[in-house]
Amino acid sequence: MQRQEISSAERRRGTLCVFFAAVLYSIGGLCIKVIPWNGMSINSARNMVAMVVVGFYLLFSRHKLRFNRWIVLGMASVCGTNVLFSLANKLTTAANTIVLQFTAPVFVIVLSIIFWKKQPQKLDIGVCILVLVGVVCFFMESLEMGGMLGNILALISGVTYAGVFLLNDLPDADPISSVFWGDFLSVILGFPFLLRETEFTPAAIGSVVILGAFQVGLAYVLMCIGLRTTPAVTASLISGIEPVLNPILVAVFYHEQVGPLSVAGAVIVILSVVGYNVIRGRKEAQQIGF
Repeated sequence: MQRQEISSAERRRGTLCVFFAAVLYSIGGLCIKVIPWNGMSINSARNMVAMVVVGFYLLFSRHKLRFNRWIVLGMASVCGTNVLFSLANKLTTAANTIVLQFTAPVFVIVLSIIFWKKQPQKLDIGVCILVLVGVVCFFMESLEMGGMLGNILALISGVTYAGVFLLNDLPDADPISSVFWGDFLSVILGFPFLLRETEFTPAAIGSVVILGAFQVGLAYVLMCIGLRTTPAVTASLISGIEPVLNPILVAVFYHEQVGPLSVAGAVIVILSVVGYNVIRGRKEAQQIGF
């Protein structure tokens, strides 16, 4: 399906899928917090569950699992994001991890310019800046130095996360196949660490199942569906909901305080994302004569 043939209704459905994927991604910090395992162990275990979810989707949608060099590139992006996010959460603060990973919209624009020669619109750049400002404001009160290695890994995860948003733009791509193989590679890489774990408490196991089924499995399925009709830059900006919702969930369930600057940051991100989609929708409506 060509981008120009996508209807407004299909774009809205795609946008909603990306939004709900971001909401599911946001429970990651909350669940990882209660699992007393190594980051690689957590990632391996949650991706075992995720593979089942993605496998069922492939089965019921009758989507044939594919494998080629472009799918391998997508697989590396998915696996890199999975691994780096889990490791960074254990090596630095959850706030640092989310802030640094959410440099992804910037990397989406940079990679699009380098590999696809796509010139970003002023609206894309402007909203990208606003979203990043909002995210920084949101975490200004809680942002700590954290472990340097964790911060570096979180920043690199911003690059791999950008690759996830670009899965649909790769030639001969198949995003859901990239997700399945990325989950599979994540399981293999972390399995030796998982074998060393000894604390298999009900809370740990339950959190792993939730992470795998919803935060990885269902979220990636929704993201792949959404990316069919949602441009990469738009999808990455919509995902600005994730770094805002993540600490809100922590504040609600762990009673951590959210200060006025954090609230201001949340408002900036949400209004920027909503405003971006409203303006873009009006432009598209004008182009097709509505």
